[in-house]
Amino acid sequence: MSEFDNQSQSSQKFHDSFSFKENKSYLKISFERIAFIFFVFFILAIVFSSKVLLLSTKKIPEIQKIVKKENFRSSILDNEGNILAKSVPVINLGINPNLVIDKEKLLISLKLIFPSKSFDKEMYEKKFFYVKKKISPKKLEQVLLLGDKAFIQEDSIARVYPNGNLFSHVIGQIDNDNNGISGIEKTFDYELTTSKEPLKLTLNKDLQYLIKEELSKSEDIFKNIGSAAILMDINNGNILSMVSLPDFDLNKREKINDVKYINRATKGVYEFGSVFKTFTLAAGLQYNVVQPETEFKDLKKKITCAGNSISEYDDKIPSDLTAEEILIRSGNIGSVRIAEKVGIENFNYFLQNIGIISNLKFDIQEVGRTQLGRWGKCKLATIAFGHGIATTLLQLSKGYSIISNGGYEIIPTLIKKEKIERQRILSEKISETINPILRKIVSTKEGTAGFANVKGYEIGGKTGTADQPSMGGYSKKKVNTFASVFPTSNPKFVLAVMLDEPKANREFVYHYRDDRYPYKGNWRNTAGWTTVWITGQIMDKIGPILATKY
Repeated sequence: MSEFDNQSQSSQKFHDSFSFKENKSYLKISFERIAFIFFVFFILAIVFSSKVLLLSTKKIPEIQKIVKKENFRSSILDNEGNILAKSVPVINLGINPNLVIDKEKLLISLKLIFPSKSFDKEMYEKKFFYVKKKISPKKLEQVLLLGDKAFIQEDSIARVYPNGNLFSHVIGQIDNDNNGISGIEKTFDYELTTSKEPLKLTLNKDLQYLIKEELSKSEDIFKNIGSAAILMDINNGNILSMVSLPDFDLNKREKINDVKYINRATKGVYEFGSVFKTFTLAAGLQYNVVQPETEFKDLKKKITCAGNSISEYDDKIPSDLTAEEILIRSGNIGSVRIAEKVGIENFNYFLQNIGIISNLKFDIQEVGRTQLGRWGKCKLATIAFGHGIATTLLQLSKGYSIISNGGYEIIPTLIKKEKIERQRILSEKISETINPILRKIVSTKEGTAGFANVKGYEIGGKTGTADQPSMGGYSKKKVNTFASVFPTSNPKFVLAVMLDEPKANREFVYHYRDDRYPYKGNWRNTAGWTTVWITGQIMDKIGPILATKY
């Protein structure tokens, strides 16, 4: 082979090794691989971007949810349609300790979110526990952002009371199973759980608030341990306000065992003292044994019965009084003499007839029973001025209503009724005679209730100051009461106010409603200086509402 041929073959091999065609094929393969890899990464980028976008728009992680089935309860309204009780959907937040990953970390986190609640390691020993019932949306979000799947949301229905303490004794409570256990919630449990229609009460939220506010002030002034007030329409028995203090917050759903939280308006049983003298005179008029002008001469300052003495509360009370003057001046001995004319049998029947010593059916079950004992000569004497008999403020209010409304029977009620048929059970003349006398107790200087003489409302009423029974006798603890009726020329309302164990306040300054100068100091601790004062303050607030709306 020639040298030229050798060179030609070498050149051909070189050309074949570095052929453009061969290089083009290798580049094409590499480009397709790169494009494929780029496409895969592009798809992955879209997937991850979508996931990030989804997570950014989702505020809280998904956790297990359960629905707790509970009976729905209808709403409770006042007489103007304001909501007093309502069932609403809520979320209860619980936790399954078995699903907690980092128990120590979660414990710290819960303490930071709920600083007022106590959490400890012992809670992890339970199968399930509630972190917070009726949790707020803000707190729920904080908890769920922890990302722990051990949390459980429980959709439930909760009973809420927008006014908190305001109607606690009347509305009552429900238990954890949504059953009524006291008050209206208990009595009307069936209606509230089977009907979609709200239950409308006779109560008025504004009146309730104003009366409670003044009763609360009495605690600051007279240091009483409790109080109660009832405002009622004397012609139909509709109760516009019923307050008992101290009260409690229905939204906390706490078990109430302390006796201080008793409903003093319906359940508390008290000897009310001289407010009973109105019944004594009314009984005398009913049986026609006395008239307002009937004279009682040479009344003693003290008498005895079965070894026990009965004396006047004030030595300045004259010895010669008419039946009317006995009530105005609140004479004990004179009241005994009137009761003796009435007699045991008649007086007993009279008190039963007006609901003082008969069992009272009411819209809540927390109602006390009158304590009387056996009738006798001495029992007749003490009942004449309000001792030796203990009853409820509700029964006292009913009695005053019947005596003042023309003698018509009324049934106190918290439930609004369409129509009420009235039946007269006492002589109409009793109201015509008693009402002007009650007015004089407030409007004249001889009376004991001048602080309640609020201009424009024609308030009449009777005071009662009673020592509380103790160990077979009586203690120095007082129950001060004022039962008022207004306007006396055309009675519409009764307002009964009671202070439980008020104290004398020698620094308190009283401002008279007439031209007299202010008076400093309560020395005697009688109803005229405590309960009457509070009643006057109440009337200043509620009088305009009653005058315009009722």
